[in-house]
Amino acid sequence: MSSAAEVIAGSDGRWLIVADHSSAAVPPGIDLKVAPAVMGTHIAVDLGVEALSRTLAADLGCPAVLATVSRLVADFNRPLDNEGMVPASSDGVTIAGNVGLSAEAHEARRAWHRDYHRRLAAQVAQQRPRLLLSLHSFTPALATRPDEARPWPVGILWNEDARGAEPAIAALRARGLLVGENQPYSGRELNFSMDVHGEANGIPYTGFEVRQDELADDAGIARWSAHLAAAARAVLDALP
Repeated sequence: MSSAAEVIAGSDGRWLIVADHSSAAVPPGIDLKVAPAVMGTHIAVDLGVEALSRTLAADLGCPAVLATVSRLVADFNRPLDNEGMVPASSDGVTIAGNVGLSAEAHEARRAWHRDYHRRLAAQVAQQRPRLLLSLHSFTPALATRPDEARPWPVGILWNEDARGAEPAIAALRARGLLVGENQPYSGRELNFSMDVHGEANGIPYTGFEVRQDELADDAGIARWSAHLAAAARAVLDALP
């Protein structure tokens, strides 16, 4: 098994970027049994997040930890024993290769999850960042909920610790952006990585959800890196 995480070096240790769903890669020996086109959608990967993470890491000069396998192989933002960690379906699409896994095959998926969080924990312990930056993207419309409006180009997610949320929301709104608060998902429900590596360690974090159509080209990536960098700096300025 190769590494579940890629660690990008950076000289400014105040921030650490975390991208749980940045890859659509499927390791050799795993057959998800889905159409190839599915692997280029939000079902398999947070579209645009790998490029955004690399650009933001360069702009801030900070380290980053990026997932190296698809969320359909193992969802690193779910608890190890959560049934959604190896999803049997997503947005109406059956992931046939994840149905009826043998105990051995399921344990292999768990190994990816453990390796990712072990490497992320090691980076956090070594670096001890002042702020974690969690990067995700979301689809403008779910196939299973086509009437559910998602008007925000960006949302900020948090659970119990709002230290990294409130200044980021204010900074993004000051840049003229419509910002969802715990939208389109709630950090009180979907926040595993930040709960474990942020809240449990007393480290503030900012959970960014950028709508994927905003990240469709290089100009969008650059624009959103600038937005997120401004928010990250505003949060750091607000921390004691």
